Amino acid sequence: MKTRHLFATAVAAAALAGTALVTLPAAASDRVRQQEVRQLRESGKILPMEDILGRARSAQPGQVVEVELDREGGRYVYEVKVIDDADRVHKLELDAGSGEVLRRKTR
Repeated sequence: MKTRHLFATAVAAAALAGTALVTLPAAASDRVRQQEVRQLRESGKILPMEDILGRARSAQPGQVVEVELDREGGRYVYEVKVIDDADRVHKLELDAGSGEVLRRKTR
């Protein structure tokens, strides 16, 4: 089970500033710590954030407002939330190693 942080004020501020907010899951079993992220990135096991953001924007045009890195079923997954021009929120899950879009939901 994934547990998430949602900082509504920070997300809103990030959206207004045109930047992405990166959060990490709260559950100890799913938590990916900063040092682990750095090691995964340096070893090439996960793609750089710039690549993930580019792939997310290609899959769903709009403004990225939140990014999370989770560990799911033994693999790393980026969850990217994008708001489109019609104010719909799109949640994309991308494989952190390949950038492949695994799932998408729209609200």
